[in-house]
Amino acid sequence: MMVKWLRENRYAAAFLLLVRLYVGYEWITAGWHKLTGGFDAGGFLKNAVTKPIVDKATNELVYPTFTAFVNNVALPNVKIINVMIPIGELLVGLGLILGGLTAAAAFFGLLMNFMFMFAGTVSTNPWMILLGGLIFMAGANAGKYGLDFYLLCLTCASSSPINMTTRGRPEQPVRNILPHISKVG
Repeated sequence: MMVKWLRENRYAAAFLLLVRLYVGYEWITAGWHKLTGGFDAGGFLKNAVTKPIVDKATNELVYPTFTAFVNNVALPNVKIINVMIPIGELLVGLGLILGGLTAAAAFFGLLMNFMFMFAGTVSTNPWMILLGGLIFMAGANAGKYGLDFYLLCLTCASSSPINMTTRGRPEQPVRNILPHISKVG
């Protein structure tokens, strides 16, 4: 019932606009500070490997696959990571603020938040996961007051306007563009 309200209600779309603007601003400022402030993820990644999250009772790694990923993939390619994180944060923020590809922006924001939490950083990540999850669950309705409204019209196969209460499906049924194949009898 709550997800249906998030996905179809115009008041939910207005609420999600405010949430999008806040979360987008947070992502853009984080990315901008990293781009202009000389960001280096090397220390963060080394700390994620040398001081991983462990179970206090058994002293075993809680996220062994993530630690292996950081050690074998991220650390050897830290120069690429140093570019990908700030640009990714900037793009997520831009997508959320403009309301373009909103669900995709929310998804990649959630992905980054979870990666930061797997590495042991709490900070604002739980709050951003909660808000980003709301945006992601809302789907097309989260971008109703943004570029997604127009992008969905472009992807529609018919020229009729999109009725957002039908979750982005056109009001008129789309005609089958494939030729009819007759059955051989």
